[in-house]
Amino acid sequence: TLVFGVLNLIVAVVIDNFADNRKKDVESRALDMELQEIEEKKALSKIFHRIDEDGNGALSYEELQNGAKRVPAFRHWLRVMDIDSKDLRQLFQIVNVDGSGEISPEQFTDAMFRIKNTDSRTAA
Repeated sequence: TLVFGVLNLIVAVVIDNFADNRKKDVESRALDMELQEIEEKKALSKIFHRIDEDGNGALSYEELQNGAKRVPAFRHWLRVMDIDSKDLRQLFQIVNVDGSGEISPEQFTDAMFRIKNTDSRTAA
């Protein structure tokens, strides 16, 4: 049993070293982040199309409000971002960067992803 104990210790050290090296691997972390961004933006694109009630490819403020009530996936995103119904007007104004009064799919996915993923990393 002493041999097994030593072997377990060796395996644990090797795995621990591998985990440390993985954390330090910037390229791998960047790739992981890119893949996460792609997946989250796909999900946001689906949410956009579910919110777009009239199917014109743009969201009005009213559609955004209604989407927050009737699309569970959108409610979950808002919850994660700590945005409630009182904050929807401000969210709309932030996302509607061109001031057109409507939000395009790109504006929606880019802004929602950025807002969700901008956290305390930017604060020092």
